[in-house]
Amino acid sequence: MTFDDLPNVTADAIDLPDLDKLGLPAEADHAPRILILYGSLRPQSYSHKLALEAERVLRRFGAETRVFDPHELPLLDSVDKHHPKVRELRELSQWSEGQVWVSPERHGAVTGVFKNQIDWLPLEDGSVRPTQGRTLAVMQVCGGSQSFNVVNSLRLLGRWMRMVTIPNQSSVAKAWQEFDDDGRMKPSPYYDRVVDVMEELVKFTLLVRGRSDYLVDRYSERKGDVAARELARQAAVTAA
Repeated sequence: MTFDDLPNVTADAIDLPDLDKLGLPAEADHAPRILILYGSLRPQSYSHKLALEAERVLRRFGAETRVFDPHELPLLDSVDKHHPKVRELRELSQWSEGQVWVSPERHGAVTGVFKNQIDWLPLEDGSVRPTQGRTLAVMQVCGGSQSFNVVNSLRLLGRWMRMVTIPNQSSVAKAWQEFDDDGRMKPSPYYDRVVDVMEELVKFTLLVRGRSDYLVDRYSERKGDVAARELARQAAVTAA
């Protein structure tokens, strides 16, 4: 195979898209595994309430869920990675096939509580990548009028963490009036959007299942592998 029109690529490292590799299986062998993160420690945390509402919807769609409690998670680098809460977060991320990120908007951005959780997740830990190739849904709660600052920031974070962020998203304005005394989200267009987002997340998670390694397989990394193999071959020839 030659790439005369692309003289700067390493031909042996190119993997053309293959429709067969993207075919869906006849049936799933387990429920989609979804991790939910939220970004507030307040006793009446609306991001926590929204996270729990999302969990209910996901379970109705057949997903298996985990909600990570950010209480007692130390600040980044204040302890080592073997701290129990850090290990719990990383193990849950590795367990997951998809994630839901929910943060309040604080001064136009995600909260420190939420960002600290993402900062504890490495892009790579040995041969394991705790977030790469996983699906992601982003949501935010607002104290006042509707804003999209946080969901936009979460999308940026998701891209940085090499995740497959779904197109839909949710921003709940005046969150304090969208939940009842039992912490349940009231019927509203905001609630309908949450259902939309969770439904889409499950669909994308099933679509990506078993294919994330292929979807995020990178030319630049394959090129490095080709170079390493060639160096090993030359070393073997020299030794012989």
